Amino acid sequence: MIGVILAAGMAKRLRPLTDEKPKCLLEVAGKTLLQRTVDAMLSVGVTRFVVVTGYKAEMIRSFLEQNYPPVTPHPSTSASNPSPFTYIDNPDYAHNNNIYSLWLSMQVVKGREFLLMDSDILCDPQTVARVARQEGSALALNRHELGEEEMKIVVDAEGNITEISKTCRVEDAIGESVGIEKCSADYSEALARELDQMILREGLIDIFYERAFERLIPQGHTFRVVDTTDLFSYELDTPEDYHRAQTLWPHTM
Repeated sequence: MIGVILAAGMAKRLRPLTDEKPKCLLEVAGKTLLQRTVDAMLSVGVTRFVVVTGYKAEMIRSFLEQNYPPVTPHPSTSASNPSPFTYIDNPDYAHNNNIYSLWLSMQVVKGREFLLMDSDILCDPQTVARVARQEGSALALNRHELGEEEMKIVVDAEGNITEISKTCRVEDAIGESVGIEKCSADYSEALARELDQMILREGLIDIFYERAFERLIPQGHTFRVVDTTDLFSYELDTPEDYHRAQTLWPHTM
């Protein structure tokens, strides 16, 4: 399976913590957010990574190459063993949103199964495992009291997703999308087509990628909801969130 990690953003709300480094290289309990993401993906069988970078891209590339070097082949073989990371640059990261980064990744993963994560998710690695184990396309959901900022999920009577957005009515939502999705090969093919439409024809470069997910629902493409409420996850948007995460993070992980 391929792992797609979106790591282009500037995380302005986290300043000054992100003045000198990207958000994904902030540490919680001695490990960077990016390291936790990569390790979680490795644990579920991801062998190839597509990393979309932008802000302070060289720091991210350097960190990954230093901490996850290619395995040196045995001297008796001539087989090469390149880095598991493919880097794609989002050159206009300051003026677009994660939908553009996801669209860029499609040049590698279109028509292939992949696991998608933003690089700044702080969560129990079992959250990733629970989504990866599902047949077909799936996403992680946490049930808790919701506000205006969360990426909310609305389902119908059969549990099928009908809306995924920040703007839906809080009263209609069953929970928040954690930001971990598994996309089947068929789904990624449809997603690539929809992203082409949105980016190339409609110019929708500064919105969240979940809008593409929502537009695919009437076309018959959606996700299975995976409840991960019992597992730790935490969103880091502000310095206060970051400092609180140091206390909340279970030290057994």
